[in-house]
Amino acid sequence: MDFSEKDTYKTILTPSEEVLYKEKNSKFFGYAFPVTTEEEIKEIIDRLRKEHFSARHWCYAYQIGTEKIQYRANDDGEPNNSAGMPIYGQIQSFDVTNILVVVVRYFGGVKLGVGGLISAYKIAAQMALENSEIIEKTIDKHFIISFGYAHMNKVMRIIKEKNLRIVSQKMEMECEIEITTRKKNVQNLLDIFENLYEIKVTEI
Repeated sequence: MDFSEKDTYKTILTPSEEVLYKEKNSKFFGYAFPVTTEEEIKEIIDRLRKEHFSARHWCYAYQIGTEKIQYRANDDGEPNNSAGMPIYGQIQSFDVTNILVVVVRYFGGVKLGVGGLISAYKIAAQMALENSEIIEKTIDKHFIISFGYAHMNKVMRIIKEKNLRIVSQKMEMECEIEITTRKKNVQNLLDIFENLYEIKVTEI
């Protein structure tokens, strides 16, 4: 997934409904969650371990970030690369980010072998993602515009004309407005503000 040129990315809108895949008496429960931090991921996995306290394995993969990607695949005691990587493969196949996919396995007494495990975890992850509403979002950049109060009208006019979203503002003698804009509009925005005297724009 090459984000260097793109200014949109795909993720899921809300957590998926639970899905269930059965293979030789083993049960595989699949879930997908929209996430942006490792803290959220840890909380979700802890919660699923409590909900499925008698399960054998809680395998997962996640990917967060749009330009700097962080990902992890965890086999949680299954043979190496038989669970986490097949789940991560589905995240890549659906071309989504800011997502966690967890597959919880209840062992049914019959060993599936590595091939069987890879297939079962892949299918459960695929079902969870098919069961999710995938949406496209823009990659947004945040800036602080700093200026003297006298330039307020000029700055506000540009913000309105360019449809910039104000995140926060501090209006005193020295004003600061935090705005956000789509990645593809950044250069245009910087060019406009750079031509204005006594107005400073800093990316955060």
